Amino acid sequence: MEIKRQDQQHHHHFLPERKGQKRKLEEEIDEERERIISLSSSSSDEARQVLLCEVGAQVSILNSTFSWSEGDRAAAKRATYILAELAKNEEVVNIIVEGGAVPALVKHLKSPPCGSETDQTVKPFEHEVEKGSAFALGLLAVKPEHQQLIVDTGALSHLVALLKQHKDVCSSRAVNGVIRRAADAITNLAHENSSTKTRVRMEGGIPPLVELLEFTDTKVQRAAAGALRTLAFKNDENKNQVIGLISFCCYSGVNFWILVSNVNGMVLKIVECNALPTLILMLQSEDAAIHYEAVGVIGNLVHSSPNIKKEVLLAGALQPVIGLLSSCCSESQREAALLLGQFAATDSECKVHIVQRGAVRPLIEMLQSSDVQLREMSAFALGRLAQDTHNQAGIAHIGGLMPLLKLLDSKNGSLQHNAAFTLYGLADNEDNVSDFVKVGGVQKLQDGEFIIQATKDCVAKTLKRLEEKIHGRVLNHLLYLMRIADKAVQRRVALALAHLCFPDDQRKIFVDNNGLELLLGLLGSTSLKQQLDGSIALYKLANKAATLSPVDAAPPSPTPQVYLGEQYVNNPTLSDVIFLVEGKRFYAHRICLLASSDAFRAMFDGGYREKDARDIEIPNIRWEVFEMMMRFIYTGSVDITLDIAQDLLRAADQYLLEGLKRLCEYTIAQDISLETVSSMYELSEAFHALSLRHACILFILQQFDKLSGRPGVSHLIQRIIPEIHNYFTKALTKPNSHCLRT
Repeated sequence: MEIKRQDQQHHHHFLPERKGQKRKLEEEIDEERERIISLSSSSSDEARQVLLCEVGAQVSILNSTFSWSEGDRAAAKRATYILAELAKNEEVVNIIVEGGAVPALVKHLKSPPCGSETDQTVKPFEHEVEKGSAFALGLLAVKPEHQQLIVDTGALSHLVALLKQHKDVCSSRAVNGVIRRAADAITNLAHENSSTKTRVRMEGGIPPLVELLEFTDTKVQRAAAGALRTLAFKNDENKNQVIGLISFCCYSGVNFWILVSNVNGMVLKIVECNALPTLILMLQSEDAAIHYEAVGVIGNLVHSSPNIKKEVLLAGALQPVIGLLSSCCSESQREAALLLGQFAATDSECKVHIVQRGAVRPLIEMLQSSDVQLREMSAFALGRLAQDTHNQAGIAHIGGLMPLLKLLDSKNGSLQHNAAFTLYGLADNEDNVSDFVKVGGVQKLQDGEFIIQATKDCVAKTLKRLEEKIHGRVLNHLLYLMRIADKAVQRRVALALAHLCFPDDQRKIFVDNNGLELLLGLLGSTSLKQQLDGSIALYKLANKAATLSPVDAAPPSPTPQVYLGEQYVNNPTLSDVIFLVEGKRFYAHRICLLASSDAFRAMFDGGYREKDARDIEIPNIRWEVFEMMMRFIYTGSVDITLDIAQDLLRAADQYLLEGLKRLCEYTIAQDISLETVSSMYELSEAFHALSLRHACILFILQQFDKLSGRPGVSHLIQRIIPEIHNYFTKALTKPNSHCLRT
């Protein structure tokens, strides 16, 4: 007892002096800082040599100061500090390693051996050199190529030993610091390095890290949680060991045995562990750094492991994780959203519990964050929750639809896809269909520019889902909205129904409930966007309403009749009338002409002078045109070329040859283009060419985006709206027949 008291007195005698020396060393180190920064910021070859010399000098100091003498400890601390400061510049890291710093730093992770009696009682800068070495090695480990060198040099066993310092000595700032730096170094060494993660486990590093989750110093807690998080990520063996500690504790609440493998073989250690409850308590910490690390550890444990997920939920993690959605720390919010998405991935009961416990509203608020990753993870979680029918309605009802639709505009492919996937889930519920339509969701899905193919496929499936549900009560509700809602909503409904309704419902929607008037109102708007939306919808309506366009295939022959045949064309045999065209004679037969059209019947049976004339002059038709017209009358068919089609159409209209007119319209329609559509439409009006007129209308609707900027098109659109109305009204009310195109 007396000896102990003397030792204590001896210790107190040296304390003020040692504190003064420590302050002096820290002042010297501060003076070095500017010189170090200047050294590490230069990139010339000369500067590289200077850096190598500096590193070599510090390595030499470390190699020659491995003792408890105060001078050695001060020099070693200063050397580790200088190397750490240099290592903060990643461009200098390679030079530090090249200079041989790794073995020297690893050596100083372990305290020097105790020699004399004095050495055992007075330990200057205790834990300081080890802390500096761990810090410097952690900085060097940021480069993957150096991780293996540090591990192979034997750093892990020393770092694991440092994690256990709190067992052997009283807690102090120095002890806490060395433990934290050791945990940080393990984190950096194991980052994306599977073999190092395994080595940490084999060295027995996981149990002390789990213990440190309950350490009194919050910085140590964070460092331990960060290390466990890294070790558990994509490493099932580490994950299983961590959860083994957790599970045992959850079910027994007592000490348990863990086999720890080390370099000397299997040894048995007793670990007091209460890991999972501690992690869950950490989730509820007011310190953002602590709950961020805790939720990260749990997230990595749960990832791809249904059994571990069950253990975590049984331990009561769900509500604290939901609570983190409202954290002031966006990183914790992001990790919590990701974890909830993992909880909800397969377990339908858990999906319901997450919503019941209040997760939806904060997740929806997160969708509107300025943080892209936060929006991405909240959309991910909502996408998993939206696989439940009642959740689908709840998410939409609380206000999730609009933020999700806005995210479709994102240039981030993952965020865009998560939003699209969630919307796909919401579209599965009939109660959400009207909301989709009301807020313009259908147009948003149709107009979006999607980055990845999977998103495009998802959006297509969403539109298909909506289409399949527009019948019965859903359709009735939409028709109700189209009658009583404000004009903007009415138009959105009409646009959506044009694209998504069943063909059998078109008359009910667009004729009986004035949907056509709404679409035509858009087409006649002064807003180019509304005009484009209206034209696309009308063209879609035309496609869905019918099976064949009037000009997509040659028309059938006119009403069946007896034709004289090719051999009688311009044949004087039995000819009883001669037409004089451009001074040439064309021999014809009254019986054939009388059967062909009302115009010829009026000519020969009416009170016109041509009735009894033998020779009849035709003043306004070219010979080639007249000959082709007569060939049609005699045979019922004719090959029409573009160069003659318009003149032949004029002749066919003049002589009321409807079959020939349809053939001419078909040929002319093949030549409709952006440049000719206006003149073609005027031609159709001049010669009562209804099929050609309809072909022009369809072309204008289909190509509106390309036509809209051309001179005169705006006037043309206004002019043809009444004809478009007649066209669709006739098409949609015609029973059991179609005159449009699918």
